Amino acid sequence: MLKLLAEDAADLEILAAAAQDGLVRVSDISFDARARRFTALINRFRWETASDKGPFERVRAALSFEGALSVRSRRVRQEAPDALAAILSVTFTPAAEPPGGEVRLVLAGGGEIAIEVECLDALLVDVGPSWRTPRRPDHEGA
Repeated sequence: MLKLLAEDAADLEILAAAAQDGLVRVSDISFDARARRFTALINRFRWETASDKGPFERVRAALSFEGALSVRSRRVRQEAPDALAAILSVTFTPAAEPPGGEVRLVLAGGGEIAIEVECLDALLVDVGPSWRTPRRPDHEGA
């Protein structure tokens, strides 16, 4: 079971590598303005166990950002709750006055989610058992 915390850009790079190629359904993305929490349940590809030829695995994981002040999205089909996208990258851009800034999730197909945060406080945690998957994400063939 993987559990990663990120409180700075270096930590986020490690978390982002683990979340890369995670599949997220639009209905599994939420922003609780009162609690100031953004969450996404993803089907994370287990890069840490993948060999060149398999077997390959995915696991259900929760990706969350605390201290979320606002969320904007572009080219995310909110009217299609079953729409599925792959996470390509997760980055943090500090604000002019730290510790706040913007977390950006870039999705395959051109979608983006921007989360304005008070400070970087991210968590990626596996929340279920893994299962086999026939394919390894292919960045060269994409």
